[in-house]
Amino acid sequence: MPVAEVKPDVVPQEEHSPLKEPKRDVPISNNVKLIPITNQTRELQTIIREKNTSRGDFVFYADRLIRMVVEEGLNHFPYTPQTVITPIGATYEGLRFVKGGCGVSIVRSGEAMEKGLRDCCRSIRIGKILIQSNEDTHEAKVVYAKFPEDVASRRVLLMYPIMSTGNTIIKATRVLRDHGVKAENIILLNLFCTPKAVKCVTDAFPQLTILTTEVHPVAPNHFGQKYFGTD
Repeated sequence: MPVAEVKPDVVPQEEHSPLKEPKRDVPISNNVKLIPITNQTRELQTIIREKNTSRGDFVFYADRLIRMVVEEGLNHFPYTPQTVITPIGATYEGLRFVKGGCGVSIVRSGEAMEKGLRDCCRSIRIGKILIQSNEDTHEAKVVYAKFPEDVASRRVLLMYPIMSTGNTIIKATRVLRDHGVKAENIILLNLFCTPKAVKCVTDAFPQLTILTTEVHPVAPNHFGQKYFGTD
């Protein structure tokens, strides 16, 4: 089935439902999730893709979209029942976040997502991976990697906003695996990815979860340069 295309002026009612699989051209893992597509989400995607968007607007709206993905990613972490007493003395049965997760950003564009994660989890630990890709062959090479010492026992939110080929994510996942992290404990927080990249990553690591806002043949590869003002 083709990748879903939703016009910005009309959003079908079912698009507001919980996370579901993206429509696609090739069979991919059920672990690929799209955040709910609403008019607001589509507007943010449009502003980010627009070539004449000012850098100030770009950063502002990109941060909003990042926050949506981060919030959804935290739903994949464990929670435990929690009973609290309200100011009027009533009992409330709720939930409490179970600590044990961490973030890992892929330098440099992945660092754009760190603020959104810290805004939601102020004390969360964040590691980094620096990967350089050959412009001609797209071969990825790890230059630097630093994680929390107990990363193997944590769930990892891997942050990388634009995924065009999937090679960088595969390399980063292998590094995490080398440090004892199970693929099923890795959640990729992503804004835009191509069908080719999705297939490449899910073929290599079918248990890894990909959480994104859009699967589209054309990715906004200007994201990192625009966000950090190096374009």
